[in-house]
Amino acid sequence: MVNISSFVGQAGNFGQATIGQQARHRFTKSVAIEVAKYNVTVNAIAPASPRRHAAKVRPTCGSSPHQDPHGPVRQPEDIARAVAFLCAEGDYITGQQINVNGGVYM
Repeated sequence: MVNISSFVGQAGNFGQATIGQQARHRFTKSVAIEVAKYNVTVNAIAPASPRRHAAKVRPTCGSSPHQDPHGPVRQPEDIARAVAFLCAEGDYITGQQINVNGGVYM
């Protein structure tokens, strides 16, 4: 099982309530524990928000605005490759969140 989430569930972001994303991360971990006995893995992919490139992001808690070292948002195929990896090769990866966001949150 692969959930699609967002990096703001970890980092938070000005003007965005992150409770839903945080709940998705906790859900991923909880279900991973519950279904491990059936050899089912549960993980989350956390892409960056494409809207963050349209306008400057205000700093939160005195930090600097989020920066993306790899430039503009990538294509959906970048996220799909991470999902495909988890489904095909991730048989010993569970309860994890993989950030596919060009380094916007490290």
